[in-house]
Amino acid sequence: MSSQSQPVPFTADDYRARMTRAADTAAEAGLAGVLVAPGPDLVHLTGYQPVNTERLTVLVLTPGRDPVLVVPTLEAPDAEKAVGAPALTLRDWTDGTDPYAVTAPLLDGRGRFGISDNAWAMHLLGLQRTLPDTSYVSLTEALPMLRAVKDAHELERIAAAGAAADATYGEILKVRFSGRKETDIAAELAELLKRFGHSQVDFTVVGSGPNGANPHHEAGERTIERGDMVVLDFGGLKHGYGSDTSRTVHVGEPTAEEQRVHDIVREAQEAGCKAVRPGVACQEIDRAARAVITEFGYGERFIHRTGHGIGVTTHEPPYMIEGEELPLVPGMCFSVEPGIYLPGRFGVRIEDIVTVTEDGGRRLNSTARELAIVE
Repeated sequence: MSSQSQPVPFTADDYRARMTRAADTAAEAGLAGVLVAPGPDLVHLTGYQPVNTERLTVLVLTPGRDPVLVVPTLEAPDAEKAVGAPALTLRDWTDGTDPYAVTAPLLDGRGRFGISDNAWAMHLLGLQRTLPDTSYVSLTEALPMLRAVKDAHELERIAAAGAAADATYGEILKVRFSGRKETDIAAELAELLKRFGHSQVDFTVVGSGPNGANPHHEAGERTIERGDMVVLDFGGLKHGYGSDTSRTVHVGEPTAEEQRVHDIVREAQEAGCKAVRPGVACQEIDRAARAVITEFGYGERFIHRTGHGIGVTTHEPPYMIEGEELPLVPGMCFSVEPGIYLPGRFGVRIEDIVTVTEDGGRRLNSTARELAIVE
């Protein structure tokens, strides 16, 4: 699929398979089931994307039973239109009645359930009040692989989003940086992402000069000057799936030190990408990239994890960080984004999205990683 073509639509059978897999995985983890609130998990499992409000909406997945979506009566017509609706049963409740009493019969009253991280506290407490012998654990903790492995159609969408981000970078290199505010460049990045098909822009980090030493710097009113290193980190959603890429550019010719630091980060990023292959623990990607930066004496200036998963959100499990022993599996997608940050001076980060293949890894970003010179 090209960056501008339409993706293959997901079907009710796709969502049925995802819900079955989630229920089975929950059983393998010793859970009685999974409770999914509105948010990215619900979108992934059903294609339904309601607003998360004080009215209870919850998908109940239990092994060996048909999925049930509990919804407010006034929202049932929208739920019925979801692509995944034919693969589940709708159970509605009306204002003035107890939604937890409707949900309780669907649950093992003594079971332990995985629940969406973004479920409202009032809903979790309501279920606990109705079923005091139940217990709950966050899905990120209990089922970190729930959305981690992408199928072929998901990979096509992520690749198309990556191609759109690459096209955005290609265009931003043509604009003038010097004498303009960070917010001006950030606005152009957002406009370009939308021009190349993004429906949602999640972030446009523009960190110039000393601001580049803050990895999540919010683009501000600082005027970019000649001699500045500028960290660009941008992404969002296209066709419902994420993009996220970082490149570092320089306004005019860099100093020898600036070039050297950029070269070190580029070497570290290459090492992290080369370490990707099935069966390798997530932490090994972090170790591979971090070893290069540490070898050159900048280990304490690499202040974040090497990567994060991406899918229906731009940040999700798995995470490429020391201590994460989950093995890589074909179909996983995540960032590899080492950096060096020198407080008060400048920062450098280079980031690609990588997917695990049967025998290694494949980058989903293809723009040049050398230090680009801008005006």
